[in-house]
Amino acid sequence: MPRRFITIASLLAVTFAVAAPVWAQGPPAFTVDEMLKLKRVSDPQLSPDGTKVAFVVTDVSLEENSRNNDIWIAPVPGGAPLKVAGTERSEDRPRWSPDGRQLAFVSNRSGGSQVWVIPASGGEPKQLTTIATGASGVTWSPDGKWIAFVSEVFPACADAACNERELKARDASKVKAHLADGLMFRHWTAWREGTYSHLFLMPADGSAAPRDLTPGASDVPPFSLGGPDDYAFSPDSKEIAFVKKTDKVEAISTNSDIFTIDLTAAGAQPTQITDAPGADGGPQYTPDGKYLTWRSQARPGFEADRWTLNLLDRASGARRVVTASWDRAVDGWTFTPDSKAAYAAVEEDGQVRVYRVDLAGGAPTLVLKDGSNGDVQVTPDGKTIVFSRASLTAPAEIYRANADGSLVAAVTRINAGFLSAFALRPAESVTFAGAGGTPVQAWIVKPNTFREGVKYPLLYLVHGGPQNAWNDGWTFRWNAQVFASAGYVVFMPNPRGSTGFGQKFTDEISNDWGGKPFDDLMKGVDYAEKLPYVDAARKVAAGASYGGYMMNWFLGHTGRFKALVSHAGVFNLTSMYGATEELWFPEWDLGGTPWTNPEGYAKWSPHTYAKNFKTPTLVTHGELDYRVPVGEGLQLFTTLQRLGVPSRLLVFPDEGHWINKPQNAALWYRTFIEWMGRWARE
Repeated sequence: MPRRFITIASLLAVTFAVAAPVWAQGPPAFTVDEMLKLKRVSDPQLSPDGTKVAFVVTDVSLEENSRNNDIWIAPVPGGAPLKVAGTERSEDRPRWSPDGRQLAFVSNRSGGSQVWVIPASGGEPKQLTTIATGASGVTWSPDGKWIAFVSEVFPACADAACNERELKARDASKVKAHLADGLMFRHWTAWREGTYSHLFLMPADGSAAPRDLTPGASDVPPFSLGGPDDYAFSPDSKEIAFVKKTDKVEAISTNSDIFTIDLTAAGAQPTQITDAPGADGGPQYTPDGKYLTWRSQARPGFEADRWTLNLLDRASGARRVVTASWDRAVDGWTFTPDSKAAYAAVEEDGQVRVYRVDLAGGAPTLVLKDGSNGDVQVTPDGKTIVFSRASLTAPAEIYRANADGSLVAAVTRINAGFLSAFALRPAESVTFAGAGGTPVQAWIVKPNTFREGVKYPLLYLVHGGPQNAWNDGWTFRWNAQVFASAGYVVFMPNPRGSTGFGQKFTDEISNDWGGKPFDDLMKGVDYAEKLPYVDAARKVAAGASYGGYMMNWFLGHTGRFKALVSHAGVFNLTSMYGATEELWFPEWDLGGTPWTNPEGYAKWSPHTYAKNFKTPTLVTHGELDYRVPVGEGLQLFTTLQRLGVPSRLLVFPDEGHWINKPQNAALWYRTFIEWMGRWARE
């Protein structure tokens, strides 16, 4: 193939469109530039008296290629929010003192990340920690006397001075080599550098140095990409519960357990509470202190097993699974003030819904349904809930509702005015018959300039995971509205392996990556082609992670698309196994290792079918991606080039599995849309 070079500057300067004639009428296009102007609302925290909510607002600067977090407070009944902590340095994780007079937060305003406190009414903040290894995850004890936080420390060090010396020596060394004696030697986007996250405790007035509660070569809390906090104080502030991994080789195990430590006894050692073979996490005490609760996965080595809500009677030691008969995974939860029930967030049918679960038993009651709901908190009188809600039409804002979910009203409207100009169309949920007639749900997002009687090219998106789902929620990384505004009808199916449709449906992708899930996806294409507003001759497809794997599988198994985009996609399952970090994932999903199941790895590996590759493909990847290492993308691009298949490679040296930096994200979207538009116009 002749070589063609396109400058990065030219791609940054132009936003390409497929259906420009349609754009001439109706609202303006919602481009990546417009999306990056949105403010990002997160981490709502209800005040102890239930009258106010503190939250984080993230501003993105495309020009500065940066993000900045500030802390705001809004009245729950409604009214203008007030910024209480905001500088050019970031402030996040606001946490109310139990008396409601102060907010603790984490900021790098003095250089490294440290804990600060500020009067809730505003004023000058006070720096609480000065630990050289930094502080994050601040939490108050219920009596207001203590603050817990997390810091990355050297396990051999017994004090802060030792950690500071080790940090300075490491930073000053001219040698940057990595030395490993075992797994896991790197994780997500970073190499292990001899430090571990530990849980610390210190007086809230800063009168004494922090105390390391979890010394040793184990992470407390373990690494997580989301979910509830993995540590919590008991209501009487005499005990703290936390999570740590207990298996020796972390790379092949999902096992984690709950521990508690008595804070009133000098030299007290942690007590292990759980010993199940799967993951246990998210410990929380009921407000009356009677129970310790946590979520648990029964099967070891399977990170997508169903999370159940578990309960321990602290006096009697009796245990039970509150949601044993409920075929839904509990993500986060919060208790009613009387300790009789919990509000639990669960994925269900392409949404994140909230149910009320009585701890005494009985069927859960649906409280919140529309969109993706989370961060639920209850006012002290038990009459009102405060929560976050996002959809495929708008990013998260904070809402309130009656305890039964009625009379939902907005507490914040940070982005409402800006978004109203674009008249984004709500997503539509549809269901089609997948492999064997099994119902499969999908979302359809139409251009904001959509007109009846016009046929649009189809953009078919496959989600990652693979145990994940396209929910009615906002994402800045794969934003359906940006793609739709480029002139596409966006089709987002939830095939086998997707979460929120029952555990059996989720399990059916394991050891069958290119089997029934692929059949489901092809049935979805059949369905989408018949939509009266879709031009079946102009179909393109894209996906990331497992979605990228499926693009690579499409290359060898179907010619139905004009072009593909494969981001961070698995290409060669054997080489992937040897370079990824969480080995339990391929060992579970592919039925063993490459040497115990070579036939299975070869059968489901896209590279096996490379001789069939013909579809023009854009390959994108981050060099810091240690989950699906960059070699997978490089192998795919090399193969496409050697086969003479039109292809392009876009690699970000400063990104991992996700493309997050503003200018990188803008380049990624523009390259994506230009590539698809080139082929969809034919």
